[in-house]
Amino acid sequence: MVTLADLGVLRAVRAGTDGVLEIVITPTFLGCPAMRVIEAELLAVLAAAGHPDGRVRQELAPAWSSDWISAEGRRKLAEHGIAPPGPANEPLPVRLGLAAPCPHCGSAATRPQSMFGATRCQTVLVCTACLETFAQMKGM
Repeated sequence: MVTLADLGVLRAVRAGTDGVLEIVITPTFLGCPAMRVIEAELLAVLAAAGHPDGRVRQELAPAWSSDWISAEGRRKLAEHGIAPPGPANEPLPVRLGLAAPCPHCGSAATRPQSMFGATRCQTVLVCTACLETFAQMKGM
């Protein structure tokens, strides 16, 4: 649905100083439990592409920013019912009790339902117009 490149998690694919192909990634959230699975899948892709000695390296600095999500990534998130975060360096809007716009119907009449979504990088909101719940990716 959305790629690691779309999310800005994929930072580089390059030859390491020892000539071994490495993939550099930055997690969207420190301590993300999905990182082990992501690393295993990337290593499998490297091996299938003829690089069985390839490696995955996490870079934590600079920290991931929601600004790294591509326009295509934002479109795909919204298309699949996940409200993408706004720009990281922009002041948060005052919505007087309203949360992110609903990705299903576009209504601004939404409210937080839970600070904790399916993953640590998401929160759950509910739309009072269409009554759908949806995830919002937390901005950083």
